[in-house]
Amino acid sequence: QVQLVESGGGLVQPGGSLRLSCTASGNIFAINLMGWYRQAPGNQREFVATISSSGSTNYADSVKGRFTISRDNAKNTVSVQMNNLKPEDTAVYYCNYQARGSHSWGQGTQVTVSS
Repeated sequence: QVQLVESGGGLVQPGGSLRLSCTASGNIFAINLMGWYRQAPGNQREFVATISSSGSTNYADSVKGRFTISRDNAKNTVSVQMNNLKPEDTAVYYCNYQARGSHSWGQGTQVTVSS
């Protein structure tokens, strides 16, 4: 089992930036996929970005060019740098770990974009 702890959420004005980080612990397989999903009130959880253990990245169209995902395999961390934030980015952001058919989720961190 893998435990995930997120940090870095908060309140930011439109056009601002935030960086979210997530640290994984437990039974971590070397080949895995880590990433971020988000859920706004009244909406289903949606994909934001993922990065493989080899560094391949994938982004939702809504965040391409604004968000950058990265990871440190030695520290079992994944981060997402979010720039030019928009009100529609407001959501609870969840860290995700996938390996060998299993998923683990963090507890979520709130990101609010508002003036």
